Amino acid sequence: MEINYLAAFVASLTGPVLGTLWYSVLFAKSWQHLSGVSEQVMKKNMPKLAFFSYLLTLFMSINLAAFIGKDQSPLFGLIAGFAAGFGWVAISIGINYLFEQKPLKLYLINAGYFTVLLSIMGLIIGSM
Repeated sequence: MEINYLAAFVASLTGPVLGTLWYSVLFAKSWQHLSGVSEQVMKKNMPKLAFFSYLLTLFMSINLAAFIGKDQSPLFGLIAGFAAGFGWVAISIGINYLFEQKPLKLYLINAGYFTVLLSIMGLIIGSM
């Protein structure tokens, strides 16, 4: 198994950028309301959350890079990233959301984030 660690590192930088846009700009109010997380709590915990979130995203990226391998095409990376994001993550957390009876809109926000994130990460890894 060959891993392009540089590609994985570059792809992992997508997490903080997309996460900021997704949860602070695009879906901030809906996500906060549906998840029950207040803006005050987010601001208080942001440094710690940002650090650990990035660290976990880095691990995700390395795992995805191992799955994609070296010398693949951008299209293969995009499809593999989408398969991981939608086919593994979104479907898996969907099962939890069903049993926890969480709102569909919250599921779509969170599952959408991981589907888009892993698709972009796969595209980057496949491109490098």
